[in-house]
Amino acid sequence: MSDFYVQPFPSERAVVVDAGYLASDRHIIYGLAEVDVTRARQLIHASAETGGSPLSFTAFIVACLSRAIAAHPEVQAYRDWLGHLVIFEDVDVVTMIEPQPGAVAIPHIIRQANSKTIREISEEIRLVKGHPQRSPQRGRLVALAPRLPRFARLLFFRLLKKNPHQFKRMSGTVIVTSIGMFASGGVWGIGFLPMHNLGLTIGGISQKPGVHAWSIEIREYLNLTIAFDHDIVDGAPAARFGRTLVELIESAELPENAAPSASLAA
Repeated sequence: MSDFYVQPFPSERAVVVDAGYLASDRHIIYGLAEVDVTRARQLIHASAETGGSPLSFTAFIVACLSRAIAAHPEVQAYRDWLGHLVIFEDVDVVTMIEPQPGAVAIPHIIRQANSKTIREISEEIRLVKGHPQRSPQRGRLVALAPRLPRFARLLFFRLLKKNPHQFKRMSGTVIVTSIGMFASGGVWGIGFLPMHNLGLTIGGISQKPGVHAWSIEIREYLNLTIAFDHDIVDGAPAARFGRTLVELIESAELPENAAPSASLAA
């Protein structure tokens, strides 16, 4: 009786292998942040008790991230073939969505995330997770790329990076991945950054004592890893962006109609 089994290597993973290769020669700097998400999670849990569709925690982080980038757009700048920096005002966030356990994650782009509410982002993520074929990126990037020779794929990716406008249309401006689901408690993720100049890895959430309102109480802390291409972004603007991101997450009060509490009534 055999003690192993054989299954086909998923063709979609060829793109993942290419991504690791492209990321190997980049100058990436990382920032690790431990963020108090107690208030945000309380509001999200409260939204589920109202009878409406529950808000996604990932959607909340995407909303905060996109607004922090909108306040510091230089962190999502891209260099074109002439050596100019192209700085986009709209934030198109790539989220890696696993349609089912064990499946290759789908890189879905949330367009203009900086102008969407948390509920709108939550519903978009939920739709793609339940119906992967509804994601335009699945057809373009995941299905076509594995059928091409590897040298053609790598050449295409390198040329794409030289055209920021086309890159934005096909790959968004920033990428978000999540590893917190794989373990309980505080978990850090140090991923690679193949093409984007800014990436955010959502880690785990831990409970531990913290200072709040001049007293010590049990709080919930999220581990975040922010990755920058140091060829494009210096440490000072990266730090300013990081501070804005942490403030938005911890306050759970986003501008206009995108705050968690406001979204509950939307």
